[in-house]
Amino acid sequence: MPNWAFRWSRATRSGRLLHERLFEVAQRSISKLPALARCALPNPCALCGNMSHRALCGFCDEAWWNEARLRCVVCAMPLSSFRRAGVMHYRCGDCLAAPPAFDATVALADYRAPLDALAVGLKFRARLGLAHEFARRLAWSAMDALDERDRPDVVAPVPLSARRLVERGYNQAWEIARPCARALGIRGDATLVRRVIDTAPQSKLDLDARRQNVGRAFEVARPVQSLHVAVVDDVMTTGATLDALARTLKAAGARRVTNLVALRTPKN
Repeated sequence: MPNWAFRWSRATRSGRLLHERLFEVAQRSISKLPALARCALPNPCALCGNMSHRALCGFCDEAWWNEARLRCVVCAMPLSSFRRAGVMHYRCGDCLAAPPAFDATVALADYRAPLDALAVGLKFRARLGLAHEFARRLAWSAMDALDERDRPDVVAPVPLSARRLVERGYNQAWEIARPCARALGIRGDATLVRRVIDTAPQSKLDLDARRQNVGRAFEVARPVQSLHVAVVDDVMTTGATLDALARTLKAAGARRVTNLVALRTPKN
């Protein structure tokens, strides 16, 4: 092969490799554009509409997330008076009288206006950016509340039925659980527990009906023997779903179940 042909062939290969490399870099850059845009461009606050670089503006963040309520360590129900059971452990009357299957619950705030709008926006309006807001705060709260010596081994969402997942297009609990697990440095597992019975919506039922509705709705898909499982949900109302899920996990051998919930419905 003449020298000029060899040089031309090598230059062509080099040019092709450079083109492929630039294409790869461009693809990666394009995939990061939404995140870069969120950092560089303000967006309306999810509560008041003022422009902010985060889901909530500084005013709403300070006004509505600055909550320091004493809660039952088991079910996260707000406590009106101190109930002490061991050092730094507070339990409500219901959990003292009839302990649920789960061992602890971490909740960010009460499910009431205006924060309830965040849960509604995530669940029914596909505002998935709000899941990251919940996840970031849940990770902070979990690190503060949980014993460092007994951190969860895996983070799992409350599962949706296959029909509801198809209808909605996403599981809001997993949208919270995935970044929360990442922030905690813990493995996240979207399918650790399956919903094997397509139950009626819990919002339409009273407490007894809720318990019957979800009593046998779940099935553990992988071994959980001796594991501490953290279960994530957007809203905890009566706790019937989380209790049924914890019973299923405990029956499969889980050592401990901790709920991480964004909002907790108070009794009044």
